[in-house]
Amino acid sequence: MNIHEYQAKQLLSKFGIGIPAGHAALSVDEAVAGAKQLPGPLYVVKAQIHAGGRGKGKFVELPTDAKGGVRLAKSIEEVEAHAAEMLGNTLVTIQTGDAGKQVNRLYITDGVDIASEYYLSMVVDRATGRIAMIVSTEGGMDIEDVAHNTPEKITTITIDPAAGFMPHHGRAVAFALKLSGDLNKQAQKLARQLFDAFVALDCEMLEINPLVETIDGKLLVLDTKMSFDSNALYRHPDVEAMRDETEEDPMEVEASKYDLAYIKLDGNIGCMVNGAGLAMATMDIIKLNGAFPANFLDVGGGANKEKVTAAFKIILSDPAVEGILVNIFGGIMRCDTIAEGIVAAAREVDLSVPLVVRLEGTNVQLGKDILANSGLPIVPADDLGDAARKIVAEVKQAA
Repeated sequence: MNIHEYQAKQLLSKFGIGIPAGHAALSVDEAVAGAKQLPGPLYVVKAQIHAGGRGKGKFVELPTDAKGGVRLAKSIEEVEAHAAEMLGNTLVTIQTGDAGKQVNRLYITDGVDIASEYYLSMVVDRATGRIAMIVSTEGGMDIEDVAHNTPEKITTITIDPAAGFMPHHGRAVAFALKLSGDLNKQAQKLARQLFDAFVALDCEMLEINPLVETIDGKLLVLDTKMSFDSNALYRHPDVEAMRDETEEDPMEVEASKYDLAYIKLDGNIGCMVNGAGLAMATMDIIKLNGAFPANFLDVGGGANKEKVTAAFKIILSDPAVEGILVNIFGGIMRCDTIAEGIVAAAREVDLSVPLVVRLEGTNVQLGKDILANSGLPIVPADDLGDAARKIVAEVKQAA
């Protein structure tokens, strides 16, 4: 799960981490009121969307030479003007794709006099089973560009979660940032605070870009992103309450209500599978046969009839879907349960696209009989290869 910048800063402040003063706003009036609570005379108006590259982004509804999603303001009047332009408009960045994201929230922060900018992030390194702290003196830039053009300017420090954060980790961070004196001590302390926050909140990623040194010698988190392990959110109701469903695909939101693993893709063949590995194989074989999957959808091993029905409806709610492939291997999941869910969903909605079903495993013959006797135009398949060939052929024929 992702959260907005202002929410991430609220969480980091609880760990004693320095951030500029700021206020979230859902309207122009709230933006002005928030700015009036700041000392000024320089303010920053930031669009709050779940995507990077906001400062270089473009608003669809505004002239091409208009400023991006992060703007400086030298007066309350400028804050008001920027807020009026940004709220409700669609911001396109390098990470949003051409569709962009509508700006529904702003973050008004106090301006900061910057002496230097740095980069610091933490992620889970699945290859080593450790936490990787990534540090660079090249703050304010896309870390991908730095890694590509000047990889020597990136230092990765791995931390064993069993042993925890050690003083030498903090020294390594400060050394990588080339800081000395009091700033060196601040960097060591900040690294420890960030590690504590990362572990305590079950983060998947915590990125600060830039981390800034102010002209009066303080380290401040100027911008940050945080994402969390969704499987651990039950331990953090305060974090889960920060979820902004308007930033997520509506079908993915609906799928989460039924504990379905669903990700929308750009293809035209909907997939319903049980098991992540089988789902990946199903998508691969669809592409191998010259088509593209419209989604990843794993109903899980213990799905019931209601869950399968919900999954089927979610697939059909995507207007890009021109055909559906159901691929089930019944181990814990029984094939007759899947079949009953498919029949129930197909009868409840207007099934206007081809449907190919491949069942194998527990109660497979019972499941096939339910489908065959349903009176619905369901195409059976003997194996995965047969299923992929049939759904691609059916979609082409229907077109």
